[in-house]
Amino acid sequence: MTQATHTLLVERVDALSEPDLADLCEATDAAIIEGGGFGWVAAQGREALTRHFKGVLLVPERVLFVARLDGHPVGSAQLVRPPRHNEAQAWSAQLTHAYIAPYARGHGLARLMVARVEEHAAATGHRVLNLDVRETQRTAISLFEGLGYTRWGTHPAYARIEGRTIAGHYYYKALEPVRGRPKDALFPPER
Repeated sequence: MTQATHTLLVERVDALSEPDLADLCEATDAAIIEGGGFGWVAAQGREALTRHFKGVLLVPERVLFVARLDGHPVGSAQLVRPPRHNEAQAWSAQLTHAYIAPYARGHGLARLMVARVEEHAAATGHRVLNLDVRETQRTAISLFEGLGYTRWGTHPAYARIEGRTIAGHYYYKALEPVRGRPKDALFPPER
């Protein structure tokens, strides 16, 4: 029995073609229905998701990454940079809305996507990447913890889903700079 070889790609996008947008909306709804990612808990449909992604592309502080399996969009993630007037937190950024459609999991795209977001964040001067995840998203928690993210807190009333209160976990990861001081210099030993 031969194993199929797939082409994996994660890219930063500034525009989406109509076919790519259709695939991305389908993947997003599939992930929402399955409960894996995004803040939505019910499928949104193509029209709402099209508006969402077109809006994301217009916001200067947001960078959209699209994961592709054999050329087709099957997931995405967003890197959110602090607004320009927030100089004190300019060194950090937020990884949000990261997901891979259920039918495209198991190929390593989630790891690749997080790596690409981290690389871009570090290359643009961010030294810390923050994220949060619902406690019910065990696969995502395992992924982030396996990639070296540190859980620093839990919010016991993070989300409400189907009448149930769900906790959420908060994580951070110090990023290796492209050049300059090593990440160990970010957190000097306590005196």
